[in-house]
Amino acid sequence: MLKSLRKLLGAAERTPQASLPEGARAYAVGDIHGRSDLFKALSRAIEADDAARGAANSCVVLLGDLIDRGPDSAGVIRLAREWQSRRKLHILMGNHEEMLLDSLESEEVLRHFLRYGGKETLLSYPVDPVAYTRAELGEVMAMMHAAIPDQDLAFIRTFEDSLTLGDYLFVHAGIDPDHPVDGQRRSDLRWIREPFLSHAASFGPIVVHGHTISQAAELRPNRIGIDTGAWRSGRLTALGLEGTARWLIEAIETDGSIAIAQRSIR
Repeated sequence: MLKSLRKLLGAAERTPQASLPEGARAYAVGDIHGRSDLFKALSRAIEADDAARGAANSCVVLLGDLIDRGPDSAGVIRLAREWQSRRKLHILMGNHEEMLLDSLESEEVLRHFLRYGGKETLLSYPVDPVAYTRAELGEVMAMMHAAIPDQDLAFIRTFEDSLTLGDYLFVHAGIDPDHPVDGQRRSDLRWIREPFLSHAASFGPIVVHGHTISQAAELRPNRIGIDTGAWRSGRLTALGLEGTARWLIEAIETDGSIAIAQRSIR
């Protein structure tokens, strides 16, 4: 009798493992921030891993902040467009993409955009760096309109706010724990840190996010953060999901060469 009671109580206390629907497989990629070299290597590693695991309804989710800070945002946008033409690829709008779009119309936003990595984005397009350094803010805005192709801007405007797959919610920054999942403000999805990061209770789904840099993937019971600061660390991280299984694939630059590392996680 006592043994049966303990068994029932133990079963009640165990939390069911988060999972994807049967037959589904997903890969989430953290903040790329202009590192086209790491992105190219990681995308190839993801495709190889996907093929090795066999047939599935697979998709890739880029968690936003494709641009800024790193040296080749234009190249990242080009690679993302090409990849989306060949496979199911969801791309989320990050706060840096939001700033880029808003800075096309607002000099005040443009000032902040340039300060936080937008300069590198602009110079990855055909902009004369000497002319840039001499330009007034209004002239820089004109350079942006002239240099960034309309098709790139149209592509960025298609980026999504969030994506739900099985027991996982994919967002750029996080969610506000004081609001229901289906009632989140767009600004929080793209910008929030606290109280999201320190929230210990369940959000309902497991939240997979970027935006906040950690030295390695941050694995919490209620969230998984995979922004490993690619633009400065040389480490771009992807999370693989299938059923209840989870694994990491990383493109890591060391002394100018890029290697792929992979491991299973709980």
